[in-house]
Amino acid sequence: MTTTADAGIATPSTPSTPSRPGETNQHYDLDPRIFGLFLDPLRKYSSGMYRTPGITLAEAQEAKLHWVAERLGLTPGGGQRLLDAGCGWGSLILFMAREYQTAVTGISPAGRQHEYIASRAAELGVTDRVTTAVGRFEDLDLPARSFDAVTMLGSIVHMPDVDVAVRRARAMLRRGGRYYVSETCFRNAAARDEFDKRTGTEFVRNSIFGWGDMRPLSELVRAVEDAGFSVDDVEDLTEDYRLTIDDWLVNVSAAADAIDALRPGMAAQLTRYLEVANAGWGFTTKHYALICRNAR
Repeated sequence: MTTTADAGIATPSTPSTPSRPGETNQHYDLDPRIFGLFLDPLRKYSSGMYRTPGITLAEAQEAKLHWVAERLGLTPGGGQRLLDAGCGWGSLILFMAREYQTAVTGISPAGRQHEYIASRAAELGVTDRVTTAVGRFEDLDLPARSFDAVTMLGSIVHMPDVDVAVRRARAMLRRGGRYYVSETCFRNAAARDEFDKRTGTEFVRNSIFGWGDMRPLSELVRAVEDAGFSVDDVEDLTEDYRLTIDDWLVNVSAAADAIDALRPGMAAQLTRYLEVANAGWGFTTKHYALICRNAR
């Protein structure tokens, strides 16, 4: 696995400050073992894809990653390069490196995630195709026009200036490259105005994530169009995410004692967070994936 220096990717000149809007937050810097107790084996912390009856959480997450690869036009052995802004525990980049032989770069401000990804890349034998960089996507010195695909699965919510983030994504792409962004959105502007400061929303934003800003889908579409992208498709993943969180809740309940042994009270906090998230689907929130193309 190459380091940021080996890859020619510079970290920000100013150290990360967790209280800064849009930085990573306390949630992703928790003990990695906590996430291993309720996520799937890939530790994918975003929506799966439940299009087959009776599918398990692990199967739904692999189905989702294959679907993302298809939407991005990745092919096994195709020699593509992918940049994942907000790479989490590396589920997407490690999967694409292993299954599609894609050269991948993952970005996250959470140091613990990079340590985990490095160890998993070594176990999977894909260190030669995996690079990670510690920092904020908006701040890092990245090679322009050098990627075939850019992904943001549930990470743009932590980026305070959506326009800057999307323009940066386009600047990373070669002509014809594809951009995939998926995010939980308020159902419309009126729902955002009504529910943005409600108790449940504030609990998730401040007690779990430290900072985050859900936007209506219309704001994301405007941002990608203003950045110069062509929108190829919009997929509604709301029901898929509801089923994903249902499975996470089952796992949290089953592993509550083990989770609390690592961090007392964490099982109850996770349960409240996930229940708040699932309570809003269709009423206050939706979950969408946008597939865009850098046509120029």
